[in-house]
Amino acid sequence: MTETYRRIVLAARPEGAVMLQHFRLDTQPVPKAGEGQVLVRNHYLSLDPYMRGRMNESKSYAIPQPIGDTMIGATVGVVVESHNPKFIAGETVVGMYGWSEYGCSDGAGLMRVDTSHVPESAYLGSVGMPGMTAWYGLNKVIEPKAGETIVVSAASGAVGSVVGQLARLGGCRTVGIAGGVEKCRYVVEELGFDACIDYKAAPDRKMLAKMLAEATPAGVDGYFENVGGVVMNTVLARLNPFARVAMCGLISGYDDADGQVPIENPAMFLVARFKMQGFIVSDHLPLWPQGLKELGILVATGRLKYRESIADGVEAAPEAFMGLLKGRNFGKQLVKLF
Repeated sequence: MTETYRRIVLAARPEGAVMLQHFRLDTQPVPKAGEGQVLVRNHYLSLDPYMRGRMNESKSYAIPQPIGDTMIGATVGVVVESHNPKFIAGETVVGMYGWSEYGCSDGAGLMRVDTSHVPESAYLGSVGMPGMTAWYGLNKVIEPKAGETIVVSAASGAVGSVVGQLARLGGCRTVGIAGGVEKCRYVVEELGFDACIDYKAAPDRKMLAKMLAEATPAGVDGYFENVGGVVMNTVLARLNPFARVAMCGLISGYDDADGQVPIENPAMFLVARFKMQGFIVSDHLPLWPQGLKELGILVATGRLKYRESIADGVEAAPEAFMGLLKGRNFGKQLVKLF
């Protein structure tokens, strides 16, 4: 085993767009697992939009990422040394070891996973936090009924792609919103959505609204929000009475120093009597075993499909993360560490 490992630390807090100088590649000695500890060699790192908010020092649902510390992030890897009776060397585990090739801890928060039917990388995507985010927001916030129309933004991404497939399996008309012809084709032809709107093909807000109306002739009963901005306001104006909106993310404004685009017409809440609820999936950990079991069965049986964008090496993580914030990834963004 190598004597050193590499990690990415937060070097400075960004004001506006994230750039390479906000990160630093660092080399450390590989730690020895002490009494009660496990040492894990991380195979894959998950990159997710929430990380951008953690880079700020502003008030949020979680403490800011400390400067000089390993960037936060979920990992999947193999136990290489264990002095903890709960884990055995050779087991595959999911943890929060961050943008790092190795992780050492007392095992708190580590989850043993079975890779015999589900690939290890999927435990960072469709059968991990993104999948659970989709499962919870759809089933517990939107609560769709067969025959309803469900719209999801960022439909080709790690969360949106799962939302749409679950809604389709539940008998709903499923409409995605994505950026580009290739992504929309994937959403419809491979994931089985009924329609997908290419927001990049709309020259203005009026055309986007027209495209949405054509794809949702019966209006919108449920909306899973990942993007914010113009897309959000366009869909909100299309909601049916008593529609439900799951507010998951607002990635269009994460790199904007001036903040998010506001809801333009609050009167819509009264006119349509719709419910909009923000949620953080980590607030609902007791539901994770149920959700992950359902998602794992769907992936293992081929009924839930996913796509991955994989960067190679921990040193590629900052560039890949910047691309994620700009929508350059296709599906779940991962970094292959080993």
